[in-house]
Amino acid sequence: MLNERNLKDLLYEGFARVGKSLSSPKRLEILDLLSQGPKSVEALSKATTMSVANVSKHLQTLANSKLVKSHKEGNYVIYELGDEAITDFLASLHNLSGKQFVDIQQIKQEFLNDQLDLEGISLPELKERMENGEVLLLDVRPREEYEKEHIPGAVSIPIEELEEKLASLPPDCNVVAYCRGTCCLMSVEAVELLKSKGINAFRLEEGVYDLETIR
Repeated sequence: MLNERNLKDLLYEGFARVGKSLSSPKRLEILDLLSQGPKSVEALSKATTMSVANVSKHLQTLANSKLVKSHKEGNYVIYELGDEAITDFLASLHNLSGKQFVDIQQIKQEFLNDQLDLEGISLPELKERMENGEVLLLDVRPREEYEKEHIPGAVSIPIEELEEKLASLPPDCNVVAYCRGTCCLMSVEAVELLKSKGINAFRLEEGVYDLETIR
């Protein structure tokens, strides 16, 4: 019969098993992508700029820890998070990392503001402007991610469709674009395109992880 010490050892070995599977930056990126919706190995390969073989290896590690699960759709294997609680965990991990390491916040600011010279807007500011009818909120993620979850009031125009649909935007409108969060560049690309066409545009600093702030 197992004693208390044995049980504790087994318990923490289980915790460590999950922790070990999270030790790779690329696996964390894959989990972030899957938190936005199910994706094929090929889609993950394109988004992470890794080979299909490398993505498959990382997915196998995550699957062994039950952090992801998969199913077949035709000729494709589709992966998704193993549990909705993983999305909350990722958000907590991002917040904790930013608090513990000042350089992470500095990198975010340099990455999205100093280098790209773009104006950003926060969720509290956005909420106020939306209530006053001052802005059009644009979700530029793939449509399946929008359909899974999006900020209330947002209009879906995936980034690859944005240029051809510029004429459908209300005239003289202020546009706020958002995507997956701080480390996603789709909203940056959208704002640059909109500004080049003479449209007053801003990037939302947060992403779908921060939905509860605006509800």
